[in-house]
Amino acid sequence: MLEAQGPSGSSDCRSPRASEVSYAGQMLEVLPQVYLGGAAAVSEPDHLRAAGISAVLTVDSEEPSFQVGTEVEGLRRLFVPALDRPDTDLLSHLDRCVAFISKARDEGRAVLVHCHAGVSRSVAVVTAFVMKTNLVTFEEAYGHLQSVKPDAKMNEGFERQLKLYQAMGYEVDTSSAIYKQYRLQVVTEKYPELQNIPQELFAVDPATTLEGSNDKVLYKCRKCRRSLFRSSSILDHNEGSGPEAFVHKRMTLPFMVSIGPRCTSYFIEPVQWMEFSLLGVMDGQLLCPKCRAKLGSFNWCGEQCSCGRWITPAFQIHKNRVDEIKALPVLGSQTRTI
Repeated sequence: MLEAQGPSGSSDCRSPRASEVSYAGQMLEVLPQVYLGGAAAVSEPDHLRAAGISAVLTVDSEEPSFQVGTEVEGLRRLFVPALDRPDTDLLSHLDRCVAFISKARDEGRAVLVHCHAGVSRSVAVVTAFVMKTNLVTFEEAYGHLQSVKPDAKMNEGFERQLKLYQAMGYEVDTSSAIYKQYRLQVVTEKYPELQNIPQELFAVDPATTLEGSNDKVLYKCRKCRRSLFRSSSILDHNEGSGPEAFVHKRMTLPFMVSIGPRCTSYFIEPVQWMEFSLLGVMDGQLLCPKCRAKLGSFNWCGEQCSCGRWITPAFQIHKNRVDEIKALPVLGSQTRTI
């Protein structure tokens, strides 16, 4: 069984006391001082007092309210608005939720994490807490909770987000390529007509601001030298299987062997100068905003890199259409073309 750190920092592997605080299935202690439950768990403040719960984390569409005069004294509360849907962005809230649970336990408080049914959203949050606290994989943490609470069943979207949480080292890094790719996919699902796309989705245009000037590498149009994007906007990907990935195009073996560089394009996050071309359009060309030279293409449904990997969505800039400008290590204000 996984161990969870107690308030003193020592590990505690006591078995969950399901028989002590069950209240007709309203809530269940799944870890020392951590309870899982549904909406019914907060409908009876007396039950919270009996369990010694003085912190409540709600992950639901509506925030619960306690009747005047029935509040638990000194109750700490955190409300995270979220629907139990695969396209709900729970990932962005995980750090805040995990910190809330950890702080409550460090203060000697018992904490209840609940959603409407106590099966999906709350389970996802507690799984993230177990992952980060014990530095274990998603499968190990989720498997532990299911062994304690057999009806725990988060939706597939939350499973995917928790695996991303693990890949980022149990901390949401909004600057990482993993998170940016996830955010793009969420937007594609949320705005299928590709209208009213949030402005924060677009990286700052390096030609119009000095923001991000600490990046060591800048990419410019090879034809007119217009600044296009910075190295921080590149979304790295694992190489695909190469020629084998293009077998559907019926290539002959000699041609497949002669394929050149594995990745001939950069796949990047959208940049502000692309916005007019992207809104309301599923796919098309990416042209230099100054000289209109063709730089690459985009497809919200995804494109295949020359290495064989599918990238979804894809904003592809061909490497032979841009120059890579690096700052000199000593004279930072000077640059050279690579």
